[in-house]
Amino acid sequence: MKFSFVAKHRGIWAVDLMCGALGVSRGGFYAWLTRPRSRRSRSDEEIGAKVRTSFLGSDRTYGARRVWRDLLADGVSSGLHRIERLMRSQALKARPRRRRLPLDLGERQAGAVAPNVLDRSFEASQPNRKWIADFTYVWTAEGWLYVAAVIDLFSRRVVGWSMNATMTAQLVTDALVMAIWRRGKPDALLHHSDRGSQGGFKRSSQHLNEGGCDGHWKAKITPVWTSAIAVARTAASCGAS
Repeated sequence: MKFSFVAKHRGIWAVDLMCGALGVSRGGFYAWLTRPRSRRSRSDEEIGAKVRTSFLGSDRTYGARRVWRDLLADGVSSGLHRIERLMRSQALKARPRRRRLPLDLGERQAGAVAPNVLDRSFEASQPNRKWIADFTYVWTAEGWLYVAAVIDLFSRRVVGWSMNATMTAQLVTDALVMAIWRRGKPDALLHHSDRGSQGGFKRSSQHLNEGGCDGHWKAKITPVWTSAIAVARTAASCGAS
């Protein structure tokens, strides 16, 4: 292991310096360097490549036991502990399992429903006339990540977005604030979203006002709203501009 370190870094530091720091002899290093590789070492390299192929082929979800069974099915004779060692040496670690989808436990008040002003009119004649908003969740190695976005129906571009580890009102308001900050205070803007329930979200949800987007109403969840989101979903997946 020490000689391997010296061989890997001899282009950066002097061999004499590294050998002295690691407590090995310079002659022993050069003897190791010219010594033919052992059969075990060559076998580890060959099986290690197959271990990596199996692991990546599983989309990084296989642990050592499943990789071991995969190799046995391909006729590779090896022990489980050896597979574990080869995976550790290559830093191959299975991704954690997905948790169940997060629950929406918010309350939606029936009395706070605004009329459907958008009314399936998914086209906009110019920018900053019709915005639609939604949020979703994405599984990561650290758990669920919540992502909110505001999309301009004129260009189908994401004009505001935010991310958070929790599903709260701040998540969606941050996306709206970013959109207003990036586009300036819009004139006669329709901001369309669902009724929402995240942390008692009561900011502007669907409002048409000459002074900009500053109302405090809700829009009912309907197929109309989800269709509007579906129209612009491709733009959202392509990233923000």
